[in-house]
Amino acid sequence: VQLVESGGDSVQAGTGLRLSCLLSRSTLNRYHMAWFRQAPGEPREGVASIRRDGRTFYADSVIGRFTISKDYAKNTVYLQMDSLKSEDTAMYYCAASRQPPLFGIGTHGAYDYWGQGTQVTVSS
Repeated sequence: VQLVESGGDSVQAGTGLRLSCLLSRSTLNRYHMAWFRQAPGEPREGVASIRRDGRTFYADSVIGRFTISKDYAKNTVYLQMDSLKSEDTAMYYCAASRQPPLFGIGTHGAYDYWGQGTQVTVSS
């Protein structure tokens, strides 16, 4: 399984971005998917996840601003980010798990495959 993220950019606070994660060498319907982020000096944190059955989970800090979705035809998972804040600045990673996390988004240890990341920088 290979995951390739795209869509990161440097933007102004209050604007939006859409990140994409293309899954190759397998099919999306086999995995539970998630977006994590990591700022310098900070631990990697779960942002949003979407289960195989379509259920979604979000970190409290992004509820109402971020939306995770998936397109089976394109084998792609998206993270629509609106009303961006400076504290959203981080490297964003896509992750895939063969088994459902025990709760919510789950920890990074629950995921089997990772992309290389795409940088999001939000300036105020």
